[in-house]
Amino acid sequence: MLNLSDIEKAQQAIASYVNQTPVMSSSLLNEWLGHNIYFKAECFQKVGAFKARGACYAVQQLLAKHDDVKRVVANSSGNHAQAVAWSARTFGVDATIYMPSFASKVKAQATRNYGAEVVLADSRQEVDRLVAEAAEQEGVYWIPPFNYEAVMAGQGTAALEALSQLESRPDAVFAPCGGGGLLSGTWAAVKGVDSEIQVIGAEPLAGNDAAISRRNGEIHQLPESPKTLADGAMTLAVGDLTLPYIQALDDFFEVTEEEIAYWSQWLQHVLKVHVEPTSAMTMGAVCQWLKKQKTQQDVLVILSGGNIDEAQMRRVWADDHLAKQPQL
Repeated sequence: MLNLSDIEKAQQAIASYVNQTPVMSSSLLNEWLGHNIYFKAECFQKVGAFKARGACYAVQQLLAKHDDVKRVVANSSGNHAQAVAWSARTFGVDATIYMPSFASKVKAQATRNYGAEVVLADSRQEVDRLVAEAAEQEGVYWIPPFNYEAVMAGQGTAALEALSQLESRPDAVFAPCGGGGLLSGTWAAVKGVDSEIQVIGAEPLAGNDAAISRRNGEIHQLPESPKTLADGAMTLAVGDLTLPYIQALDDFFEVTEEEIAYWSQWLQHVLKVHVEPTSAMTMGAVCQWLKKQKTQQDVLVILSGGNIDEAQMRRVWADDHLAKQPQL
């Protein structure tokens, strides 16, 4: 499994290409909840999401290990797509991204704007088939969205960076789970710094393949894309590389759609930043965990990104959740 030195190596490699994002807090939210919550705001990252870290490191590693890289390909519903497109352009490599036709339109267009060719398919299964076929061509290399060690190591730099920005070490670090790449890198970084810090994951209840996999001890695949506001966590299954990290987590919570909408609205309100539902989802897990704690806790939340299109925004704000103040 990855260790702290792997994350530190990735951090050094990508430092001059990615943003050092801020850690934010809301005194009002802390007062309401009775705990100290710190947010690592990856919505201010390149491409608007933490995915830039893993993709940047993955492309670098490919170019360092292979002298025949003609093109990189990736399969993604959005943020990884943009990240690979941006990274490929940064290092002068062509890119083709395979996306499901129901992916966020703003993310698909942003991917094109970074210079990548975008190929749409009707299902995630078809997307996966097309990218696998493309990767069989000479000089074409596949950068998976999560089940790839360089990607996992790059994603872990967000937590490592955040720990260096805090004045003291938190009691727990929370991150959302799609395929598990962010959580894997986060676990390696955090446990490498201090094994006493808990690392905890969050997933939409409507697409809880990771939770089922964690309980059963083997990969569970959903039959179709889940219907959830958390479009960054719509993966059908975790990977064989990420599952051991998901099993090693200190805790894991499933979050309802109402909770996702609620925290999407409230985080935008108290932090004054644009937050994706997948990022906001994590606060549902934070609250479930805090209800079990008997003393005041310091919590770090990885806000994974801030890319959300107009249609998704309408769904998030279909009901007004701001009338109900956050509390435990």
